Amino acid sequence: MSQLVVLNFTQGSLTQGCPTVIAQLWQADSTTPMQFLGSLPPAPELDRLYQQWQRLYTALYGWKGWQARSAVARSIEIDEDDDAVTQISEAEFQECGRAVQRGINTWLSSTSFAAIDRQLRTYLNLTDEIRCIFTAVDRMLLRLPWHLWQFFEDYPQAELALSLPEYSRAAKTPVSRSQVNILAILGDPTGINIERDRQLLEAIPETNLKLLIQPDVQQLTEQLWQQPWDVLFFAGHSSSQGEGRIRVNSTTSLTIEQLRYGLKQAIASGLKLAIFNSCDGLGLAWDLADLQIPQVIVMREPVPDRVAQEFLKAFLLAFSNGRSLYTSVRQAREQLQALETEFPGATWLPVLCQNPAEVPQTWQDWKGNIPAVKPLPRRSLSWRFALVGSLLVTGCLLGARSLGLLQFAELWTFDRLMTLRPAEPPDDRFLIVTIDEADIQAQNASDRRGSLSDTALNQALEKLAPAQIIGLDIYRDFAVNENLPQLADRMRNDRRLFAVCKSPSGTEDPIGIAPPPEVPAARIGFSDFVIDTDGTLRRHLILLSPDPSAACAVPYAFNMQLVFSYLNSLGISGRFNEDGNLQFNDRILHRLQGQIGGYHNLDTRGNQILLNYRSLPTPQAIAPSVSLTQLLKGEVSPAQIQDRIVLIGVTAVGSQDTWITPYGIGRSQQIAGVFLQAHMASQVLSAVLNRRPLLQVSSQGAEALWIWGWTVAGGIFVGLGRTRLHQGVILLVVLMGLTGISLFLLVEGWWVPLFPAGLGVLGVGIAVSYWNTHLRS
Repeated sequence: MSQLVVLNFTQGSLTQGCPTVIAQLWQADSTTPMQFLGSLPPAPELDRLYQQWQRLYTALYGWKGWQARSAVARSIEIDEDDDAVTQISEAEFQECGRAVQRGINTWLSSTSFAAIDRQLRTYLNLTDEIRCIFTAVDRMLLRLPWHLWQFFEDYPQAELALSLPEYSRAAKTPVSRSQVNILAILGDPTGINIERDRQLLEAIPETNLKLLIQPDVQQLTEQLWQQPWDVLFFAGHSSSQGEGRIRVNSTTSLTIEQLRYGLKQAIASGLKLAIFNSCDGLGLAWDLADLQIPQVIVMREPVPDRVAQEFLKAFLLAFSNGRSLYTSVRQAREQLQALETEFPGATWLPVLCQNPAEVPQTWQDWKGNIPAVKPLPRRSLSWRFALVGSLLVTGCLLGARSLGLLQFAELWTFDRLMTLRPAEPPDDRFLIVTIDEADIQAQNASDRRGSLSDTALNQALEKLAPAQIIGLDIYRDFAVNENLPQLADRMRNDRRLFAVCKSPSGTEDPIGIAPPPEVPAARIGFSDFVIDTDGTLRRHLILLSPDPSAACAVPYAFNMQLVFSYLNSLGISGRFNEDGNLQFNDRILHRLQGQIGGYHNLDTRGNQILLNYRSLPTPQAIAPSVSLTQLLKGEVSPAQIQDRIVLIGVTAVGSQDTWITPYGIGRSQQIAGVFLQAHMASQVLSAVLNRRPLLQVSSQGAEALWIWGWTVAGGIFVGLGRTRLHQGVILLVVLMGLTGISLFLLVEGWWVPLFPAGLGVLGVGIAVSYWNTHLRS
């Protein structure tokens, strides 16, 4: 899915700050944008750092004697106390670049800009293709290397473009074409090798390439007027000092203004992209923006000959092979990193400038040769072809699945289905007492050890007297203060009170964390969770084999200790059956074994089940919650506590007890461990007492039949379509049906392989469509 983000810095500048920053997010399925507001403080130091980087780059450029594509020699201003040009240090240049990067990210981490960053990360996915357009009045702002923003590191499918604040869509005359038309100007070659540019352009298949080698003004103007061009390419010397200028031959330098009418005609006839594979091209880009050209690619600084050629090669290869314009620019720019040992700063040079009023097209769109829809032969579908094709596709999918190649996609699809389930009510058997930063600071600092002081804990336990069970999800590997003997007595003798410890975890944590010394082992449970390789918590660890020598040597999970106590009060006890599964009456918690669903080589040590999160607007809504401060101030009535399982846990942002769930990976979407303990205890209690489904998977054979059945159905139904449009609609309906049925089964407690089946439907459906269109007699 393609998304568009437009960041408008309005009238701001680095020295004065940006009092208003407007971010618009255009999502693919919406015709209107969402808009967020923020601001940025003055950043004069960033201005100084970038100018220093430019000076060092220019000095390094001249010292190394790189072949220059600049029409005018850039002046090098060095302070009197600077070393001579011949003493330029690459290490100093690299450190300056890192300082610029830190400066940009520090500036964009400002509190006043955080709302924009947070909103964008809320609505954007890591897999989205994101076009980010930066627009500002101050052109120094636009000159900054915005690609260094951490946002582009976190979103690998995002790329940026620059724009002036005023733009519109140029009037165009529709012109039909069957191939991409390229007008290439090879200008003055003095001191550089532009023959390589020519070879790269000539190697592009299915294009109409017109080469103008050192043309005069009349030749260039005639070509701009003659036929519709898709791409205007220039290789040679250029400069943006004063105004954008290109040297078209050894004696003639031209500005955009001198080519204004020819360029306007070319844009009206469909010119979509100008590439200036030359130095210091931002001035050229701004002059072309005034003519409303859709896109321009330039180099922000003097560019070494080889860097310009390598970028051109990588960009043309990616773009002509079907990648989007933005993706092609990012890929080609990042591939320049291989040259940075020889040409420092190479990845900073390419810049895409975009007219926001224009929608970028692909190379295939430019060709304009999409064949008309043909009616399919009116003959019945060959069942043999559909069956054989489905068997081949299913075999490939099962092979890929057995190697673990589909695990990431299957787990991602599982997460999305989890978030689509119908809402359930909170579990009112629980009450959660949260401890956030304010609650911690409100306690007596001299009495506090960790997040909860002995005094506050003693007071909380007094307030929680009506509770049926109290679970203390806070590490306390130290004894109670000797001045509070009543708290020590409570922890020893109150059978309703359960506490946690942490089991050893290999080399990462060979010791673990001991339980409170006053609480008997029978009322201790381990707090450990098991997470998947992508860091997401999807499983519930019920039991493990403890190390008798460890500080935490208990067999059961903390949440299960709460479950046992609650069910025992109802006369229900648990036992392990002959298969090693925990059972309450007729309710069996089938432990995970071997190849499970979309998992590959899953570590199933201990006793684990899939975690069937309660479906709520947010995972934190699992049960009513109150703050520690509210509890201690008496703002919680006894009726809210009566006969409930009360969990006490830390939710402060700075705690290490936050976890990724299927509901999101962002920092703001992670949830505290105390809520997860509630989800885990709730799922077992709800399964035993309310017949709520536990998640389970079918056998591998049944899953193989599921995948094969859907691939057959996809092939058969697609084959009934009379045109490719009908086939596409049928394919979409089949995929929607597959998703709907998979969601229904998940609600009923069955996790079925949605992604492999969907891939099979697509594979066989496309194969049948192609066979009907091209191969049948």
